[in-house]
Amino acid sequence: MVSDRRTPSDDPLKFLIVDDHALVRYGLSLALRQRYEHVAVVEAGSLAEAVRKVRSEPDLTAILYDLQMGDSDEHSGLTDMLKAAGDVPLIVVSGTTDGNVIASCIRAGARGFVHKGCEGGVLDQALPIVLEGGIFAPAPPKPPDGRPVRIALASAAAPLRSESEAVSGLTERQREVLRLLLEGRSNKEIARSLGVLEGTIKVHLRTVMQRLGVRNRTQLALATMKAGIALSS
Repeated sequence: MVSDRRTPSDDPLKFLIVDDHALVRYGLSLALRQRYEHVAVVEAGSLAEAVRKVRSEPDLTAILYDLQMGDSDEHSGLTDMLKAAGDVPLIVVSGTTDGNVIASCIRAGARGFVHKGCEGGVLDQALPIVLEGGIFAPAPPKPPDGRPVRIALASAAAPLRSESEAVSGLTERQREVLRLLLEGRSNKEIARSLGVLEGTIKVHLRTVMQRLGVRNRTQLALATMKAGIALSS
């Protein structure tokens, strides 16, 4: 499904694949193992099993979730899965091309949407974006009535509750990571500067994003600047 070029990583990654077809799970697992040098894959064939796996695997990197699971409907199933996932990013993997469905998944909280019939390179593009805190969604096809489908992310426009309080409550290491991020450093550069693994930086950023109620690096930078707090030591 993806190129055979493997991406080296100092930290092991762990993905949960949720699909009620064993062959699809096998294909996605193979794709992940081809892309990443150090990766663990956990599988679930039902929503109920997936929720159990999320609770028993606290160190998940991301979830690949089939929208059409046999033991749930699309909307409630995705809602339940997102609730169980917490701050673990979830990518919907589905056969639908309905732009409204794609939009509703992103609005619900999915960090990405990948069509099952896409080229493997699309998954190659989606994974780094989502793992860096961004959102990946295909341009929805033009609907029959000619009107474009718009994806409105409510959280992006919602006012943050107390940026100043949230930033001031960060640990010293979290503030260091945030300061370097505001300087435009990548996760790898931040890790090298602080002498830690890149995966540790991802954990810090995920915690800070959750604390500030934002979804990506851009929103995080804006929230920090809005707080008006100097992060330099």
